[in-house]
Amino acid sequence: MSTIHWTENNSPRSARWHSESAAPPPSRVAVADDGIKADTAHGLACEGTALLWRGDFHNARQLLRAMGRRIDRKPPRRGDGPAESFHLYRRARGHRARVLGRLLVLLDEDHSLDLRRAPDVRQACAEAYGPPTGPTVISLTELLGVIGAHEWRTKGVEVPALGARIHPHYGVFSPVRGEYVDLVARATLPVSGGRRTAFDVGTGTGVLAAVLARRGFAHVVATDISPRALACARDNARRLHLTGRIEVRGPALFPEGHADLVVCNPPWVPARPNSALEHGVYDSGGAMLRSFLDGLAARLAPGGEGWLILSDLAERLGLRTRRELLAVIEAAGLRAVDRADTRPRHPRARDTGDPLHAARAGEITSLWRLVAR
Repeated sequence: MSTIHWTENNSPRSARWHSESAAPPPSRVAVADDGIKADTAHGLACEGTALLWRGDFHNARQLLRAMGRRIDRKPPRRGDGPAESFHLYRRARGHRARVLGRLLVLLDEDHSLDLRRAPDVRQACAEAYGPPTGPTVISLTELLGVIGAHEWRTKGVEVPALGARIHPHYGVFSPVRGEYVDLVARATLPVSGGRRTAFDVGTGTGVLAAVLARRGFAHVVATDISPRALACARDNARRLHLTGRIEVRGPALFPEGHADLVVCNPPWVPARPNSALEHGVYDSGGAMLRSFLDGLAARLAPGGEGWLILSDLAERLGLRTRRELLAVIEAAGLRAVDRADTRPRHPRARDTGDPLHAARAGEITSLWRLVAR
């Protein structure tokens, strides 16, 4: 970890710096409290000065919202086409995240937050960061994400296909978009293959592994390259009493051996993630998608199938064409024997104010049934 330095009460101070988005420690840090105006805070943050908050916690949240409103006064401009509009949107969101990320808080040696009206964040921070390692400075936006993740982990996400809740961990993509889970729950299982072994590649929370186990597979191997996802999948398998049927392995993309069914729900958008938390949505250059397809045929048992769950949002944004996708499938020695489609049900598909509304409104999520050629 890096170190952040500031002056407080005429004394030099320092602490460890942590950023899930890999932001470098700010070179200029000013102490701020309830007396600072939103215009002043916004101006300093835009100039690159970080503000270490020493006032009331709820006032800090209000200041963050006020700074966000000032940024949002200038909405991202639309490009000449969907791809340019997407990149301009991502650039604007990145600028917004950087500016708001300059409002900082100090976690004490035990992960506690020494601010007026501050909540007890020790458990939430321990879940996200592990055991405390000394005073640490993080952005308030990151802390709010940690708190939100703790609440999701505690109450879970209802998954109708399971008749149960999945409990996402911090940094693991939550199955809030249930249409892709429903596709796996309803698709016809391979006819010529058995129900002995299934692989869930890039398992995340383990939700698809749980669906496959509930559908009758005796042995489901769930993999992921993220240690947080592996811990999350194991936790959910235990909560669902499926540890005897779900084996979590990794960090790796594929496990050893062959399977009657190999399922993968890779990140849908081939763009560079701006933080570790975005890896569930953005796949730089479509690297994971290509790796899955390239390695799939060698992992299929005789008569087995691979199920690729993929949205066409990237196609609608001009980031990938259907022809390119089909070419990658063919080059991997695979052919598609069927495809099941569904429409998204999430609120953003109906948000006409979203710069990407046209693409989101027409989006289709598909389950591609693939076999070796």
